Amino acid sequence: MRGETRNAPMDATQKIALGSIVVGVAVLALKSVAYLLTGSVALYSDAAESVVNVAAAIGAFVAVRVSATPPDRNHPYGHHKAEYVSAVVEGALIIVAAGAILNEAWGAFQNPRTFELTPAGLAASLAASGVNAGWCLLLLRRGRALRSPALVADGKHLLSDVVSSVGVLVGIAAALFFRQPWLDPAIACVVAVNVLWSGAQLVRSSVGGLMDEAAHDDTVALIKAVIAANAEGAIEAHDLRTRQAGRLTFVDFHLVVSGDMSVTEAHDICDRVERALHAEDADIIVTIHVEPDSKAKHAGIVVL
Repeated sequence: MRGETRNAPMDATQKIALGSIVVGVAVLALKSVAYLLTGSVALYSDAAESVVNVAAAIGAFVAVRVSATPPDRNHPYGHHKAEYVSAVVEGALIIVAAGAILNEAWGAFQNPRTFELTPAGLAASLAASGVNAGWCLLLLRRGRALRSPALVADGKHLLSDVVSSVGVLVGIAAALFFRQPWLDPAIACVVAVNVLWSGAQLVRSSVGGLMDEAAHDDTVALIKAVIAANAEGAIEAHDLRTRQAGRLTFVDFHLVVSGDMSVTEAHDICDRVERALHAEDADIIVTIHVEPDSKAKHAGIVVL
């Protein structure tokens, strides 16, 4: 089973990634207007995070473009891990944004500022949150369907942004209602902590992909079941290994057959198993090592 790059899914991924840049710029503009109309440090923190959103969206677009590049001499397994690199960079940018927010909040603590929640500023902030929420749901749904770590990472980041934005508006309203200006930078600090947490989680999951984490338990169970049901003529399969690389799942295992079986017969069994696995998931890449029955371990996958 050869790792051919399918054009349709990658085309869709690239279009969504490009859309994220457009949405990010629009949301940044709305949040900047909200900050300028209110003078709120908390809304500044919200806008600062959107700067990162735009940078991260650009990085994600570049990553999916690179990951769509077919395998070459120097990268025979393809370029799919480029998306994990993008996600790590996005996590680092999130952490930088959190530092900028904390710095601004500290300045506001030292020199309290007056601010007001004008109708126009409120409308701009709500509009930005609405756009972000809608795009976030699309990114998460389509990113998982297309197995794009870059799109899923972008979606998770935007989800954190939406939660932060709602919390900012509630906090600003409370600060004005109770006439406590210090609540404004305090809210900004809470936003920064939330941003740091999302950045750390993003980096952790992306590093896992770069370190060749195994496929999810459900995926491994499905692979074992397909092998067991379609390797008729073989004795057993053992030493199954899996790893994820972007949307691809690499699978390799040893298939034990009778010592007097011909090469053609063994090859036919391998082809049948590969077709069955490919039917379950077109993005599975399989490598099978055929062994004689003297190598049987009497463990692993029993052929049905």
